Amino acid sequence: MLSRPKPGESEVDLLRFQSQFLAAGTAPAVQLVKKGSRRGGDANRDQPQLQDARDVVTLDTLPDLPPALVPAPPKRARPSPGHSLPVEEDPEERLSRHDRHITAVLTKIIERDTSSVAVKLPVPSGVAFPPVFHRSQERQERPALGGKRSIFAQEIAARRASAPGVPPVEEVTSHLDPPQGAATGEAPAPGDQGCRLPGSSHSFQGPRLVTGKGLRDQEAEQEAWTIHEENIARLQAMAPEEIVQERQRLLAQLDPSLVAFLRSRSCTREQAAEKATEEQRLGGASVDVTKEEARVSPSASEHRKEDELEPGAPALALPVTPHKEWLHMDAVELEKLHWTQDLPPLRRQQTQERMQARFSLQGELLAPDVDLPTHLGLHHHGEEAERAGYSLQELFHLSRSQVSQQRTLALQVLSQVIGRAQAGEFGDQLVGSVLRLLLDAGFLFLLRFSLDDRVDGVIAAAVRALRVLLVAPGDEELLDKTFSWYHGALVFPLMPSQEDKEDEDEDQEPPGEKAKGKSPEEERRPPPDLARHDVIKGLLATNLLPRLRYVLEVTCPGPAVVLDILAVLIRLARHSLESATRVLECPRLIETIVREFLPTSWSPMGVGPTTSLHRVPCAMAMKLLRVLASAGRNIAARLLNNFDLRSRLCRFVAEAPQELALPPEEAETLSTEALRLWAVAASYGQGGDLYRELYPVLMRALQAVPTELGAHPPSPLAVQRIASLLTLLTQLTLAAAGTRPEPLSESAEAGLSARSSCISWTQVSGLQPLVEPCLRQSLKLLPRPEMWNALGPVPAACLLYLGTYYQAWSQQPGLCPGDWLEDMERLSRELLLPLLSQPSLGCLWDSLGPCSPLCNPLSCAPAPEALPSLVSLGCTGGSPRLSLAGSASPFPFLTALLSLLDTLARIHKGLCGQLGAVLAAPGLQNYFLQCIAPRAAPPLTPFSAWALRHECHLQYLALALAQKVAMCQPMPATSAALHHGMALALLSRLLPGSEHLAQELLLLCAFRLEFLPENAAGGPEAADFSDQLSLASSGDPQSRRGALLAQACQDLPSIRSCYLTHCSPARASLLASQALYRGELQRLPSLLLPVPKEPLLPTDWPFLPLIHLYHQAADSPSQLLPTDTVATAVRVLQWVLVLESWRPQALCAVPPAARLARLMCVFLVDSELFRETPVQHLVAALLARLCHPQVLPSLNLDCPLPGLTSFPDLYASFLEHFEAVSFGDHLFGALVLLPLQRRFSVTLRLALFGEHVGALRALSLPLTQLPVSLECYTGPPEDNLALLQLYFRALVTGALRPHWCPVLYAVAVAHVNSFIFSQDPKSSDEVKAARRSMLQKTWLLAEEGLRQHLLHYKLPDSALPEGFQLYSQLPPLRQQYLQRLTSGGLHSGVRET
Repeated sequence: MLSRPKPGESEVDLLRFQSQFLAAGTAPAVQLVKKGSRRGGDANRDQPQLQDARDVVTLDTLPDLPPALVPAPPKRARPSPGHSLPVEEDPEERLSRHDRHITAVLTKIIERDTSSVAVKLPVPSGVAFPPVFHRSQERQERPALGGKRSIFAQEIAARRASAPGVPPVEEVTSHLDPPQGAATGEAPAPGDQGCRLPGSSHSFQGPRLVTGKGLRDQEAEQEAWTIHEENIARLQAMAPEEIVQERQRLLAQLDPSLVAFLRSRSCTREQAAEKATEEQRLGGASVDVTKEEARVSPSASEHRKEDELEPGAPALALPVTPHKEWLHMDAVELEKLHWTQDLPPLRRQQTQERMQARFSLQGELLAPDVDLPTHLGLHHHGEEAERAGYSLQELFHLSRSQVSQQRTLALQVLSQVIGRAQAGEFGDQLVGSVLRLLLDAGFLFLLRFSLDDRVDGVIAAAVRALRVLLVAPGDEELLDKTFSWYHGALVFPLMPSQEDKEDEDEDQEPPGEKAKGKSPEEERRPPPDLARHDVIKGLLATNLLPRLRYVLEVTCPGPAVVLDILAVLIRLARHSLESATRVLECPRLIETIVREFLPTSWSPMGVGPTTSLHRVPCAMAMKLLRVLASAGRNIAARLLNNFDLRSRLCRFVAEAPQELALPPEEAETLSTEALRLWAVAASYGQGGDLYRELYPVLMRALQAVPTELGAHPPSPLAVQRIASLLTLLTQLTLAAAGTRPEPLSESAEAGLSARSSCISWTQVSGLQPLVEPCLRQSLKLLPRPEMWNALGPVPAACLLYLGTYYQAWSQQPGLCPGDWLEDMERLSRELLLPLLSQPSLGCLWDSLGPCSPLCNPLSCAPAPEALPSLVSLGCTGGSPRLSLAGSASPFPFLTALLSLLDTLARIHKGLCGQLGAVLAAPGLQNYFLQCIAPRAAPPLTPFSAWALRHECHLQYLALALAQKVAMCQPMPATSAALHHGMALALLSRLLPGSEHLAQELLLLCAFRLEFLPENAAGGPEAADFSDQLSLASSGDPQSRRGALLAQACQDLPSIRSCYLTHCSPARASLLASQALYRGELQRLPSLLLPVPKEPLLPTDWPFLPLIHLYHQAADSPSQLLPTDTVATAVRVLQWVLVLESWRPQALCAVPPAARLARLMCVFLVDSELFRETPVQHLVAALLARLCHPQVLPSLNLDCPLPGLTSFPDLYASFLEHFEAVSFGDHLFGALVLLPLQRRFSVTLRLALFGEHVGALRALSLPLTQLPVSLECYTGPPEDNLALLQLYFRALVTGALRPHWCPVLYAVAVAHVNSFIFSQDPKSSDEVKAARRSMLQKTWLLAEEGLRQHLLHYKLPDSALPEGFQLYSQLPPLRQQYLQRLTSGGLHSGVRET
């Protein structure tokens, strides 16, 4: 016996089974016979067979007669739940009556008749597929009559119906439901009229269950009606009671759900028929039923009816009605279909309530009341459905979708939002920072997780968003454009300052652990904690670099993704030396970049966008290597030696950009970056061997520069390439200056990085004749501003090269000095002096002020989305034209010009007078006046630090030239004072990395007598005369301010030595800065400057040595101070007096209250220091300056003071020290009395009268020596009740007496008198009671003198011994008031005085 086919057997196995069956000759299990009568027997045996008789399948093993039921076990039916069988009926009898043998049903299986079905060929069409339609569109054709049909089949049927000459689908499709057929206009059968059961309202209009489908047309209709008539006749023969009884039996046997379904179907058809009948009756046009019309399940209908029955519930109007034939529409949940309704009307905002920000797919901020169409795709969200756009929360939710397209879209929109926020497009429309909100929500790690996605589109979107977040395009453009400026290759690391982080860590740590160093556990903090303080460190902690390497090496992404990844790596390398080292040491990262994106041979690229950047040179990859090399000399050496960069530099420098098989812009940029990378390596004295190999190439390129500059305005890319070439030659000339290599350490890396440059002076001495024509050609365009601005940094690069050339020439041993001196004179005569006399140069000097960050602090305002954890220069959108980094900025050219002039003046002293004429330019002097004028300093932001560094270069070079000129010839007094003020202001603005400049300013400019023309022009005498006019007293001649100033001018060398000792930076930082500015390449560790946390010197740097003495005294338990303490204090006080008298603008940044606090430190340093006569004279002179009528109003002790946590705490320690060691010193007492003025905080007066009452006996300062007016202490009247009570107690107890403390005695009497006689009706009961009590106690005082002073005080008068005037007799009002208050407490009446 053959087995049945099993799963897994192929068609070959089935054919083999068929062959075996045919070969065996076994009889088949079925037999084909002719069609017999449907009813069996010989009923229709006389009818002739049809010609096209069909095959009939009969079952041979099926018996003709039903089997006997006697031996079989009785069947027991299971009643349906809730419907029990009748008890009186025998189940076996009922089963015998109703059970029929299978032969009555499956006797014959008749083949379906398809002879009358028309076969139609496909309709030819002009399109391949029907157009896609939206489900919300109205469908005009009728629904399919033949069951479920796909949308495609419905469209094909509709097209065939509309095609000419093609019969509609309804004509070739059998009608399944007679009610639907009746709706089409077909006439019902004759027997369908008036068939109604007796006693029933139901009429039978044709067969419903038996349709005759599958038979021939004539047989189908005849057989259906025959069966229908038999059923009607049988029902009519039954009594109504029998019909009801039979119906109950059927309902008891059937499933209740099936019964409910049949009833709902009948009701639906009856309602449709009644509706159609009513429409025909009204004569209205028939309504076409579309395919989207509802045919829902009974359960959904019941739920809908229940919802409609609820009172007050609004009806749910859907644009489309769900069909049960639709996918997952078996049970309709209406609450989930609310989104298909029409949008609610847009609510207009009537109040100032904040609303959630929503953005378009392009990242634009949408107004709350904007009404946009729904087809834009901006309404697919749950909250605030009527508002268009997506919120940040919804975009975050969408970015975690399981659909990759949705994740990609969310990341793209978020990157657009970040880009627009960084550009400042949102302005003040949003509350808070978008970038801060995203980072706090975990956007950084969302991008990191998206990079691990398996979908290329999601990875590309994540990389793009990461670039938008980290990289500001304006920053890279700015740093590239200024690479050829004066020390433009040196930049600050783009890393946040650690001050805030350390402060937070100190607040979280217990006090005992603050002094401990960082443990390894603290260094291995989780990435979210790192990212909160530093985004780059947090990213690096998530293994970002290996993932980026994998994307570049394995997935081979498109050009856009490659460029984004390289831009992110450049930003990581700019963060710090540590980050650059991690990028370099990431396994196979640099190897992959060099191999794939810096090949030495590649296929020529065609015109248009390329599909892949792999195996094609990329300028961005070369820039990454240049930024890495800038991080440190060891990194540069490893790049040159381990990655074969020498061959690639030769490859891209040897060929001209137009000869490279690359797009023109890419070729120019690649050549420029190759030159810059070589220049960076040459800054460390490396890569000198390439110079010998590429010498002809460099000469040819240099010779073509004048022609290229003069023929037509070069493109910006060509300008950058020329400037980079000149910068490279400048660094190579410095390398050949003859400095001996000095390894920084004995390690292997230091030995590798200290490789000799192998360039001699003879190899670079011939470059100057080629560079000078370039400068001449550039200067020809100076009168034409448009052409001049187009040259960019080229003229500045030429000047910088010439300065470096003459500096290196003068350092060569064995050469005749007359040669370079003569050549300098020639250059000065032929080029520089004519340049200085040009009016166009004067215009450049005049534009310094408008382009200066110091003169325009708003130009250095922080970026709109600046975050402390993500540092950026904030140059998105480019720099304004009139700014330091703008296209019309004069700073690069003028800085390079001053550098060249300073070099020539230092080498050739005879040129100082001629070259010093540049200092007399009106524009430069006006610029200096603006810089030293009192103004708010720009906030220290990353961009302001970068801009101030370049501005300080110009100022320092001008001052250095002025110092050399001052040594050779007398300088006008106004110019000398101006330059001295500029030097003092510059000292407090220099940032880390400029330690050498600060040292030079202190050494050469700040303490030079040539810059103090007041000493020789009667300045001391003028100071004495001014003091006599204001103080009206001469005093001791030795203590006069004029004598003190004259002595200070004589002691300037000692003063300079003192400040060099206390204000010099750390030695390591100073040596690195000296190597940079002196051109000592072998000692240069890196081109990354220190992080600019704050300026090198504070604004109160003149007091810095004095503050050091104070801290030493506080930290020294044995009170043993250095031996030069007195000398240091005297030198500081002398210099501060000079600045107070002749350079007051230098101390404008130090408030008068801060100066007073610094003077108080003199008395706190030692118990004997303030007794020294020079210290006494200098402090008295400085105190007189603080108490000057023009300065005293600005003395404010209640505001926060720089460098001081709390002035009341300082004053409390000052009082304690005064009480212990003063011994009634008048100068000490004057400093104690100065903060006790009425306008200052009452806390200071409470500290004296409450905690240090014993100090009152030592405050014996006479009223005539009080530095301020007595009215400053007595007015307005005191209103602090506690202090008034302390005043009264000190007076009554005798702690405060006129011969002990005359000043405070007069003050206390004045305030107590004003209090006891005040009659303010608004006073509280407590104050009134205290006033009454104090007056009564005053009246009863036994000491007659104090009693008379308290009652008869009139006005303060420091000329009188008591310090105040007295009434000879009380005024009538006071007399009456006194009598009224004292009459109740005194029985003897009012005594007369």
